[in-house]
Amino acid sequence: MDPLIVIILGLALVSVLVGAIAIRNGRAYNRSVAIIKRLRASAAGHDEAIARSEAEQAGLLQALDTGVLRVDSGLRVVAANPAAHTLLGRPPGTLPGRSVMEAFLDAGVESMAQAALGQGTALAELRRADADGPTLTVLGRRADGGGLWLIVADVSELRRLQRIRTEFIDNLSHELRTPLTTVSLLAETLSREAEATDVGLPPKMRDRIGKIEVETGHLVQMVNELLDLSRIESGGTLHLVDGLDMARLAAQSAERLRLFADRQGVTFRVDTPDGVPPIRGDGARLGQVVVNLVHNAVKFSPDGGEIAIRVRHDGDEVITSVEDHGVGVPRDAQDRVFERFYKVDRARLRAEAGGGTGLGLAIARHVVEQHGGRIWVESVEGSGSTFSFALPAGGGGNGRR
Repeated sequence: MDPLIVIILGLALVSVLVGAIAIRNGRAYNRSVAIIKRLRASAAGHDEAIARSEAEQAGLLQALDTGVLRVDSGLRVVAANPAAHTLLGRPPGTLPGRSVMEAFLDAGVESMAQAALGQGTALAELRRADADGPTLTVLGRRADGGGLWLIVADVSELRRLQRIRTEFIDNLSHELRTPLTTVSLLAETLSREAEATDVGLPPKMRDRIGKIEVETGHLVQMVNELLDLSRIESGGTLHLVDGLDMARLAAQSAERLRLFADRQGVTFRVDTPDGVPPIRGDGARLGQVVVNLVHNAVKFSPDGGEIAIRVRHDGDEVITSVEDHGVGVPRDAQDRVFERFYKVDRARLRAEAGGGTGLGLAIARHVVEQHGGRIWVESVEGSGSTFSFALPAGGGGNGRR
């Protein structure tokens, strides 16, 4: 074949191949452009959704009556809504850039914020320095992106109502105590005179006099416990001492109820092993907790029943427990037994043990929590209950000496 023809055919083939490659690359380019356009549209839509969400969040924060502050890991305010400025008595827009200490002027809030960074959440309460300033609670919660959210709420009205309630209970209890004490003494005297053989009262009359004495005793107990609960809830002073032997205190407190238990046909034993570390606490108040728990156990124990009082060391806590083998606490009542005035079904109570005020366990809970501890119940209905409370070993508590 003529060499010139071969060259021409080769050039034609190369042209065809180049054209095919160009067409393929053009299609690939068009596909790439289309993909890029779709990605840009998706990104734009995503950015628009984020912007919408941020705008909605900002609008919500602006409308809230609760103060919200965003704080960085260095405890400096990054952002704050208008309510936060109002509650803290600051001009609008002046909180961002300030430290937590500068914003709140309270060392307790700063300590709370540091604690929240470490443990995830913490709570503090403060009263603004100005005379008419509100009482505020500040909740610190660790944010997912670092730093904290501080939620500020005005609890002035709640605290005012709590003071009114406390004062009402206190005044009412004081007003009732004197006449009830007089009636109780008269009922006791009348009961003793009725038991005399030479009086000759009918049996029904003696029985009624005995019931008057018992019910008067219940009223006196309720008034005394109302006063106790009122003082405890109002943050009454605890007389804290170091080196308190909880094992010895539990044994002494339980012994105070030995006669009552004997009358009900109930025995109890105290298990206090050696090596239980001392605690820091108010001996009188903690003794009252043990007495309340043992008294409760006796009331719900059957004739011939046994109550076990134990004190043990577990980690950094000293745990005291009172175990009985009585009727037990229903599952649906176990979360409520520490509420004031709450009582289980009276049909479960021993008739000869007398009723209760529904305040003993509430008092126990408040005392334990004042010491920085916790209290709980474990029970199987029909098989008995174990009430326990744990206190920090070697110290702890929020009371004042």
